[in-house]
Amino acid sequence: MGQHIVLYSEKVATTKSAITGKAFSGIPRFFPPYTDCAGNPIQDEGYDFHLITHREITMTKSRTISNYWLTSVLPENALLINRRDAERLGLREGDKVRVRSASNPDGMWDLGNDRRLPLELKVKVVEGIRPGTVTFALGFGHWAYGASEIVIDGQRIPADPRRAKGVHLNAVMRVDPLLKNTPLTDPVGASVVFYDTRVKLERVG
Repeated sequence: MGQHIVLYSEKVATTKSAITGKAFSGIPRFFPPYTDCAGNPIQDEGYDFHLITHREITMTKSRTISNYWLTSVLPENALLINRRDAERLGLREGDKVRVRSASNPDGMWDLGNDRRLPLELKVKVVEGIRPGTVTFALGFGHWAYGASEIVIDGQRIPADPRRAKGVHLNAVMRVDPLLKNTPLTDPVGASVVFYDTRVKLERVG
């Protein structure tokens, strides 16, 4: 049985960008991935690592932090880094680093309730990642969902520190410099660009 392959999409080709006013390409093309919503390249000088994300088999969703038989296997996430990069920076397994970006040069997550969390986590040195790239597993680093104390109808519900372990690095993801209040996005599919933010690492412990 044959398969249908679409090389030209009329719907895409006849749709115009709300930012540039130009029509999108209806055929496959290569576009530089690190651009703002108007297609302008972003130059983040001094931020030499590409930050991406991945999922661990034991933490596939944010809500699985409540499954303690899973967290007993992997209590917290880490920042995976290639051995050559670790050696260049003088990092060893278990060292803690703060992650910074041009959008978040302080490397802090402002929760908006007088709490600020440092974007710091331990490094895990591996061979299975491209040099110049670092990645973290999603689903860890909660500050709500039972990770912080809360009072409901006068009843105090204590925090469970197991749910706060690890770090979620969304707050370091690159903000679109043109829009200023949204992350980088795919202009056609509209998905958030969680596959590349330029960051730098600072050893803190």
